[in-house]
Amino acid sequence: MRFSVWPTTGQSWTDLLAVARHASDLGFDGLWVADHFMPPAEPADGPLLECWTTLAGLATSVAGLRLGSLVTGNTYRHPAVLANMAATVDQLSGGRVVLGLGAGWQENEHRAYGIEFSDVAGRLARLDEACAVVRGLLDDGRTSFEGRFYVLEEAPMAPKPVQARLPLLIGGSGEKVTLRIAARWADEWNTWGTPDVLAAKGAVLDRHCAAIGRDPSTIHRSAQVVVNLDGTGTPFSRPPSVEVSAGELQDLLARYAVAGVDEFVLPDWNLGTGERRREILDRFLTEVAAPFRD
Repeated sequence: MRFSVWPTTGQSWTDLLAVARHASDLGFDGLWVADHFMPPAEPADGPLLECWTTLAGLATSVAGLRLGSLVTGNTYRHPAVLANMAATVDQLSGGRVVLGLGAGWQENEHRAYGIEFSDVAGRLARLDEACAVVRGLLDDGRTSFEGRFYVLEEAPMAPKPVQARLPLLIGGSGEKVTLRIAARWADEWNTWGTPDVLAAKGAVLDRHCAAIGRDPSTIHRSAQVVVNLDGTGTPFSRPPSVEVSAGELQDLLARYAVAGVDEFVLPDWNLGTGERRREILDRFLTEVAAPFRD
């Protein structure tokens, strides 16, 4: 199993860079960055670093880690622009980028910035088309596409990513449409939830793969919950969170492995800063995760 860190973008660049470098020094496998411009609830004035410029900074400042968006809101950028951004950051990183993509859900951002906020069906239809656009631009010399929402005509994109195939991660858990999109397009799939949730959702993803003749084992699967290890973290009511001992967390990771999870993502949102956060990350990787490392 891989283990990655998800630092909040609600901290300063200096603090975020510090946790990224510490994660790299410890031997974590990856680091993920959320894509939001403002908090989801009022008061919504807290600062948030922008996702892709943050990833570009990390690409040139931190060695070793896979770097990805968890996940990019498709509605915030035209997929052709996003594909160019991802390819460039992959160049900056020497081939370490994962492009995480989702339909977009945070309504207050759309309203505040004047970005169209369609219904769920509309956002998912855009996501499906965006995957085709992104995949074509990343992989092909020229891309033509004519859909309901996006039209490309012999569009070039250079330079290409360093990676022969830059991974596309689809985030979300909707069983009828989102997981069908993941079955068609995803190299990786991510969702929040406990092992039971991942097992159930993973079985749905497997069925969507079977329907199109795809081997479901070709999709790397990741999950996360907010972890309060031995009471060292601060209380965190949302999203899903667990308060566990080191032994209980190992049991939880074993259940994730049985559920088919290939990567566990540890948010730092409740871990404090500085030495306190470093100590918790150290304990997680050395005391808890070590037996599960690939």
